[in-house]
Amino acid sequence: MIWLTWRQYRVQTLVALAALAGFAIYLLVTGFQMRDLYDSTVGACQGDCAIAKNALVVEYQTLNYYVTSALLAVPGIIGVFWGAPLIARELETGTHRLVWNQSITRGRWLLVKLGAVGLIAVAVTGVLSLLVTWWASPIDRVNLDRFTPLMFSGRAIVPLGYAAFAFTLGACAGLLIRRTVPAMAATLVAFVAVQILIPFAIRPHFAASERADVTLSSLVMAPATSDGESGAPADGWNVNHVQLLGYGDDAHLEVGVLRPGTWVVSDPGPVLDPSGREVRGPRGCADRDTDPFKCFTTSDLHTKVAYQPADRYWTFQWLETGLFLALSGLLAGFCSWWLRRRLA
Repeated sequence: MIWLTWRQYRVQTLVALAALAGFAIYLLVTGFQMRDLYDSTVGACQGDCAIAKNALVVEYQTLNYYVTSALLAVPGIIGVFWGAPLIARELETGTHRLVWNQSITRGRWLLVKLGAVGLIAVAVTGVLSLLVTWWASPIDRVNLDRFTPLMFSGRAIVPLGYAAFAFTLGACAGLLIRRTVPAMAATLVAFVAVQILIPFAIRPHFAASERADVTLSSLVMAPATSDGESGAPADGWNVNHVQLLGYGDDAHLEVGVLRPGTWVVSDPGPVLDPSGREVRGPRGCADRDTDPFKCFTTSDLHTKVAYQPADRYWTFQWLETGLFLALSGLLAGFCSWWLRRRLA
């Protein structure tokens, strides 16, 4: 049975290994180039390293997004092209009956298919994730943004969970739909929906968020550098977004802040006075003829922010990986039940 599965999926496996080898070579070459630039600029700088860091970001930030996005696409590709046809193709052509009539039980047939092909899929994704995490480490040290939704999903161990989930999702879709192309389409839609839902609706609630009152005057008088070096305010917060809304006495600001390494989960908030009430009009630095940043320096105003601290990064990585592995197990169990009880 294992040999038969290998014969059926040897082309996909060899193509995946060839793509992995090509991508690995590219990452190694550009990764060492990035490290050389990092060592000669950021690593060699003394004092204010803003210019050196900016040079690295300008050179590699776009490529960083492309590489991360490519890794995020891999689990979806595995689900569509490996998972969905796994069972649907057998049911569509009727070859499953031939196997079942040769002393191969349905349970063993499913176990070998899910186990053998699934392990290869997870292994390929795992190697890619390790390569990308290694490749991006210099620019991640500069940006300190690996906790943001996009970068979090494209680093460390969570892509393994995504790959396992996408593969079993595709297999389940193929089992239910029994047609390869519709199962591939359903897998893609469902996987994309989950990938959008998890970062914004589930992940922020893995742990209760921390809350802080951020004094606006500290944001402008001593703005935080990207790595919290000397000159940053004590709490490390910096302005990320300021928007003026309304007119006259109803004019007010929405202020968004960030801190290196943390994940801010709250939306930009209003300007508040020391008693915690929203301030509108010029008193809230919302005069259209006044620079709000200059107003902040002499004010006693603040804003509230909810965030996930940087030290929770690996906790969230393990929690999300465990969540997707648990979903994969549930889908595999459902496939087993459906195959034995419902599939004629």
